[in-house]
Amino acid sequence: MSRESLDQLEMKTVHLQCPVSDEALRELSIGDLVFLDGPVFTGREGVYQRFLADGIEPPVPWSSLSNVNFHCAPAATVTEDGKYVVKSVSATASFRFHKVMPEWLDRTGVKVILGKGGMSADDYRDVLAPRGAVCLTTVGYGLGATFGRGIRDVLAVHWLEELGIAQAIWVLDCQSLGPLLVEGDLEGKSLFDLSNQAINERLPELYASLPQPSLRRFGETTDRKAEII
Repeated sequence: MSRESLDQLEMKTVHLQCPVSDEALRELSIGDLVFLDGPVFTGREGVYQRFLADGIEPPVPWSSLSNVNFHCAPAATVTEDGKYVVKSVSATASFRFHKVMPEWLDRTGVKVILGKGGMSADDYRDVLAPRGAVCLTTVGYGLGATFGRGIRDVLAVHWLEELGIAQAIWVLDCQSLGPLLVEGDLEGKSLFDLSNQAINERLPELYASLPQPSLRRFGETTDRKAEII
């Protein structure tokens, strides 16, 4: 895709009801701004290891939780009456889990992967899109409390004793959880990949416009090919 394709993106603001329908997923395009309503469940390396590698089934079917899998670590506390509360949640990088995505999606029916930074364009084209799944990414850093405001209630928690707070399965009832960006859509396109292409197209122009340093330090250059990394 060209830089012109990135310039022509029209960002929509979309509220998705979870579990998310196939029809709603088909309406999403990279760059859309998304807010989630309804149940989502957390699951990361501990859950993947226990289910996929160790062969341990969850206490309830995955389909009864949601079809939205949040890669995150919730900051959960317990109230005086024994109820769990999550007021802050920090996403973790989704690219770390790309190797297990084919089996995970096939066995759970998950249709939305939500995390930080997304995965590669190849993952969207070859793994997620053929399975009718999309990838959403959180926006920025230090926004745990912002995303926490979108968590209305803790519906259930599973494998807490076995995996601990960060790794357990938390089923969260959400209301306007966001802001989130569509990073990978059902066409297999990647917002970040498209953005990187646009940046790389302009880098030679940027370097050519840089003034020569008056006092050159070792390794300092305005020639990209001569950079020392």
